Amino acid sequence: MSTPPAPARPASAKRAAKAGNPRQLRQQALADVRRERVLDAARAAFFELGMEKTSIREIAHRAGYTPGAIYSYFASKEALYGALLGESLARLNERVQQALEPSAAGPARVRAAATAFFDFYRENPRDLDLGFYLFQGMQPRGLTPELNETLNTRLRQALQPTQDALQSLGMPAPQALQELTALFAHTVGLLVLSHTGRIRMFRQASQDLFDKYLEQLIRRAGTASG
Repeated sequence: MSTPPAPARPASAKRAAKAGNPRQLRQQALADVRRERVLDAARAAFFELGMEKTSIREIAHRAGYTPGAIYSYFASKEALYGALLGESLARLNERVQQALEPSAAGPARVRAAATAFFDFYRENPRDLDLGFYLFQGMQPRGLTPELNETLNTRLRQALQPTQDALQSLGMPAPQALQELTALFAHTVGLLVLSHTGRIRMFRQASQDLFDKYLEQLIRRAGTASG
């Protein structure tokens, strides 16, 4: 027996669906607000207690919800972490893209891309901290392979403009990748020293050291093209 065709929807229903059902829109807006409240509570708990000591119960308490309500949005605290880090990396990528003026080319483009990356984490130390919460020793913890790959891809996207700019100066792709890796390690090291105050023992400034390293890198790019 064949299934009868569904009745045609009235024009008013079609218009409502296209415009968005007001009740559904209100429900979605409320759900979005609650989700953001959960994320804010998780962010505060992670920063104060660290990943290991933070529980879903603690996050729920801070958000003013039950643990069951949290699970309706996120399957685990690791999923919460992934959402927070994903949002952070989205803002990082936006910062880098905004720094890349359409007219910027040559060394100016290398400076713009690399400095935007450095400045984002210099101005937002908690975003840098967030990137290290699930690491103990050298092993990432709590992330599924799929989520880990997604987050790594977003981080790589924020670094790619610097590599592309180095290659535009004539640096071969393998060397540009090596230099980008070294720049990333140098940047993170300087930021950790700066944010922890350890750099004061050397009586140095992270910004000055970064700028000097970046200019040396640009000169190496020019030499590689010769």
